[in-house]
Amino acid sequence: AVGGRVRVIAAGAHAQGKGLFVTTGRGQRIEGFDFIGCTVPDGNGAGIRVEAGSLTLVDCGFRDNENGVLTANHEAIELDIVDCDFGAIALRRGFTHHLYVGAIARLAVTGSYFHQGLLGHLLKGRAAVNHVLYNRLSDEIGGRASYELEFPNGGVAVVMGNFIMQSASTENAHVISFGAEGATWPRQALYLVHNTLVDQKPAGGIWLRVAPPRADVMVANNLLVGTPRLAADGHWTRRANFAADWDEFVRAARDDFRLKPGSALRGKAQDMGEAEGVRLSPGREYRHPLGTTALAGPVRHPGAFQG
Repeated sequence: AVGGRVRVIAAGAHAQGKGLFVTTGRGQRIEGFDFIGCTVPDGNGAGIRVEAGSLTLVDCGFRDNENGVLTANHEAIELDIVDCDFGAIALRRGFTHHLYVGAIARLAVTGSYFHQGLLGHLLKGRAAVNHVLYNRLSDEIGGRASYELEFPNGGVAVVMGNFIMQSASTENAHVISFGAEGATWPRQALYLVHNTLVDQKPAGGIWLRVAPPRADVMVANNLLVGTPRLAADGHWTRRANFAADWDEFVRAARDDFRLKPGSALRGKAQDMGEAEGVRLSPGREYRHPLGTTALAGPVRHPGAFQG
C-alpha cells in the first residue's frame, strides 16, 4: 500500500470462487491491505487464499470474511505473517477460522492479533513446522471461538511469548490442542514456553490437549490464569509453570498482564535451552495492538511479558 491503506471490500465479488486474493507465486509480499467481507458459494471464502508458493503478509487486516487466510495442502508452501490483525467474523454457514493453514512446509506468525472468533478456531495450523511467537490470541467478550490455537496433525510447534485468552462463551473447553486429528508428520514436538494463558470460563476448562502419545512436549515458564487443569502425560517436560491470580498483574482488568513489581512470581523463570534450532527464551514481546518490541534485558519472569 502506498499513500495510505488499501481496503479490498468484497461487495459480493471474489476470485475463482475462493477469496479476494488468490496467490500462487514464490517470494510474494503483501503489506498494508485490509480484506473485508469475502463470501463464496461453497461458504469457504477467504480474504487471501494461498494455493502455492511462498507468501509474506505484513500489517494486513481481515474482517468479516468466512475465513481470514486459508491455504491449500501443498508441502512446498511457506507462509509468514507479521503484525497482522485478524478481527471479527460474522456468522455464516460452516466453521469460520481466522487463519487455517493446510499441510504446508512452514508457518511463522509474529506480532499479530487474533480476536473475536466464531465457531471455528483463531489459529489452526497443519504445517510441518509452526513458529507462533509474540502474538495475542484472545477471543474476548462475545467471542465464540473453538480452540484458540490448534495443530490438528501435530508437526513441530514452537509457541512462545504469546498472550492467549479464552472467553467465557467459548465453543470448546480446550484452549490449545495438538495432534487431535492424527500425527501425520514424522516429527511430533510441541514447545509451549513463556506464554500467559487466561481462561474466562468459570469451570471445566483444559489448558492443553495432546493426542499423539509419542510427541515430545515441553511446557515451561507459563503463567496460567483461571480455573482449567493442566492435564499432562508423564513423559512431558514441565518446568516453572505457575497458576497466577488476577491480582498478580499490574491491571488485568485493562489487559495489562505484566507482573506487579511486588509479585512473588517475578524472577521464577528457568532457562530451557534450545530446541529445533530455536532459543526457548524470548527476545521480544508482543506490543498491543500489533507488533513486537525487543526486550531490554535478560528474561527473568515466567509468562509473555517481562516489564
